[in-house]
Amino acid sequence: MSHIVDEQEAPAATRDALEDPDDADQRRLGERLQRLRTERRWSLTELAEESGVSRAMINRVERGVSSPTATILGRLSGAFGLTVSQLLDEALEHEVPRTSDPDEARGVQRAASADSWTDPETGYRRRPLSSADFPADVTEVRLPSGREVAYPASAYAFLRHCIWVVDGTLELQVGDTTTRLGAGDRIELGEPADVVYRNPGDEPCRYVVVVVRHR
Repeated sequence: MSHIVDEQEAPAATRDALEDPDDADQRRLGERLQRLRTERRWSLTELAEESGVSRAMINRVERGVSSPTATILGRLSGAFGLTVSQLLDEALEHEVPRTSDPDEARGVQRAASADSWTDPETGYRRRPLSSADFPADVTEVRLPSGREVAYPASAYAFLRHCIWVVDGTLELQVGDTTTRLGAGDRIELGEPADVVYRNPGDEPCRYVVVVVRHR
């Protein structure tokens, strides 16, 4: 018991310095989720009803003790009327470098410093290619072999999606229709529907998702 008290009373700066980066992202996501819910004056029960995510899971995510899967993120973002990238945006640390060197482009993001989010269940990883100020969400996704990720129709409300496969094979199930895409293929999604991203190949699949809101 004394150890727990000491840990809670440790200076915030010390806790932040010792915190694992993944745990810090998880904590920030929980804080972001709780702030969004508070702004809407929703109880845990109301958000659970809006999203289809259990009250207990939402509580664990808000407290930073559980990392949500991609499917849960999709349900939560849909409930708030946000894209997944928007929901994650303040949870991950985005620092857009600025430089006075005229030989360097303004706003360059180096690959080594780019933020990413990984689904703890499938290993699905998403990395933002655009900043929060850009008028479209551009995201690179890597889906491991034999894995699939499902998003509910609510995650696609009021949005237009274009998906471009860079490497590997992607099987896309939109509602009851399944389409197989190879490297270089692209598809634009229509009306909101439940979507499953599936990698039936032996190698990881890499694809880019571009999301914009309906005008």
